[in-house]
Amino acid sequence: MKRDVKHYLLLSLGWIFIFLGILGLFLPILQGVLFLAIGLIILSRRSPRVRLFNQKMGQRYPKYRAIQDEASARVKRLMAKFSRKKSGTD
Repeated sequence: MKRDVKHYLLLSLGWIFIFLGILGLFLPILQGVLFLAIGLIILSRRSPRVRLFNQKMGQRYPKYRAIQDEASARVKRLMAKFSRKKSGTD
């Protein structure tokens, strides 16, 4: 049951970032492409279809790949930071 909660939480978080990314394409305050990349990274961990789409977009658009790599590095740093806080070493 805990695994199902994590699965739906990650799906919800991914779609929230996709939504923010779409808003960011029209609003000058938000970084639309960055939020889209983060959302796709999160969703690609759970969906093979999104993972394939991500790979094709990265091959076709090298700038997207660079943004995606930067966003992935940020997500990994945040996850490491939260895991340290959770374990109590920070």
